[in-house]
Amino acid sequence: MKILLKDPQATVFSSDQRFRVLVAGRRFGKTYLALVELCQAAAAPGHLAWYVGPSIRQAKRIAWKPLKDMTRPYWAAKPNETDLRIELIWGGTICVRGADNYESLRGDGLDFLVLDEYASMAPEAWTEVLRPALADKQGRALFIGTPLGHNHFFDLYEAAQERPNWATFQFTTEQGGNVAPEELVSATHEMDERTYRQEFQARFENMGVGRAYYAFERERNVRPLAYNPRVPLFWALDFNNNPLCSVIGQIANGRVHILDELILPDSNTPAACEEFLERTRKLTTAPELPAPPADSGEQAEELYAELTRQFQPRLLNVFIYGDATGNQVRTSASRTDWQIIKNFFGRYSDLYQAGQSDRTSEEKEKEQENGNPTKEPRGHLGDGRIDHRIVDYGGLQYENISGNSTVSAGSASVNGRTT
Repeated sequence: MKILLKDPQATVFSSDQRFRVLVAGRRFGKTYLALVELCQAAAAPGHLAWYVGPSIRQAKRIAWKPLKDMTRPYWAAKPNETDLRIELIWGGTICVRGADNYESLRGDGLDFLVLDEYASMAPEAWTEVLRPALADKQGRALFIGTPLGHNHFFDLYEAAQERPNWATFQFTTEQGGNVAPEELVSATHEMDERTYRQEFQARFENMGVGRAYYAFERERNVRPLAYNPRVPLFWALDFNNNPLCSVIGQIANGRVHILDELILPDSNTPAACEEFLERTRKLTTAPELPAPPADSGEQAEELYAELTRQFQPRLLNVFIYGDATGNQVRTSASRTDWQIIKNFFGRYSDLYQAGQSDRTSEEKEKEQENGNPTKEPRGHLGDGRIDHRIVDYGGLQYENISGNSTVSAGSASVNGRTT
């Protein structure tokens, strides 16, 4: 069998690692490479190699005819069109399968496996069924596909770079050499920048699927953040119960810093309050300062006293945003939630000081005229209780606090992961 591979394909083909992950742009030649790999893997008596697509219908449409064309001179018998199975004269077998009903793939031991467009498969197809199928023969696997956001394919690609016996590869459509440069230029005029980067440059992009902010980018918006004791905290809640979601953050220099997120399945508002207490209690804990030696002198002792004073536990100022419009809470359920939170902050008034709205009538009118009804809240309740007037606010820079609100994502910073 005479096979011609281009340099990027040959780089993947020649790797001796047991598990390989190829991330490539559209029309790179991923499937052709996969078929070549299958033929090599089945070129020995008793060897079984599988091509697995996201669904059996898609796998047959993409790979079955090209596979038959490539192997035709080496058929031991006519291919089984029902089982999508080809027996080769060398004694090996190649099968085409779909991951849509992955439980049906149990039973066979595999020497080699291709998972094509892995980003579109359920990850359990690999972890629960196909990975164990390689165990007894110590079979090999090749994952190939174009990115589809930061899903399990991205997680696998990232993890594989740190694992022994794994190799990763990433190539653009242009590097594949199958698409004319002028066609790629034309595509840039028809597609938005982010979609082009994903489809043709094989970049893992946040495409907005299942996320709040299309403009979110890990490289720009994710960085280490630390609590600033000089800036009040905010706690923004969504009064769901499965899951009950909220974020803890701060607003510093016009930017929203998300310090932590709470995702509590099958939960309720009291449980969220307790989790909030647990997450923020450490912010009031002063570090232990070693006492100076007894003979260190008066100046050292004064410095120690000053540092001790500066690091005393401090009261946390907290602004709370929730599901409400104006001064009127939307539902009786929401009123109950807010009463629970009010009682909570009353119990822990030694730790927390809850914020309230104190905008003037002129400020409110001006904000309504500008179409931006919310600004950073000001003022505190000195007795540590929460006032229902705080529900004037749905969050910082929300476009519509009474409907589908959207934060200005350009000023968001998220600590460690997408929220």
